[in-house]
Amino acid sequence: MSSPKKNNIPADKLDLYDKLVSTNPKIERKGAANPYTSLNGHMFSYLNSSGSLALRLPKDEREEFLKKYKTTLFEAYGAVMKEYVTVPDSLLRNTKKLQRYLQLSYEYVKTLKPKPTPKRA
Repeated sequence: MSSPKKNNIPADKLDLYDKLVSTNPKIERKGAANPYTSLNGHMFSYLNSSGSLALRLPKDEREEFLKKYKTTLFEAYGAVMKEYVTVPDSLLRNTKKLQRYLQLSYEYVKTLKPKPTPKRA
């Protein structure tokens, strides 16, 4: 039996992410080694191993967020994730302010067509 995967995410960042996710009781944090949230097969937030948070936002909100927080689109494994913004650490520490963006992200993925789930035998 294998033991649960351990992540290398800084504990303070993981705590802040958990605190943020807990602001909406409809959202469940998933992933032990790579924490994320998803709905209907669509991921909408992701905390990478260095503790950088990515949020998936609709186009208008995404452009506003990039300008307001002087940040960039999120990059993972060398690829730019074009619907995801990189959340600055200063904003990650401000759960009250960031909560609005998590909610926008959640509402956005609710509008996406659910991904088909693989059939299990």
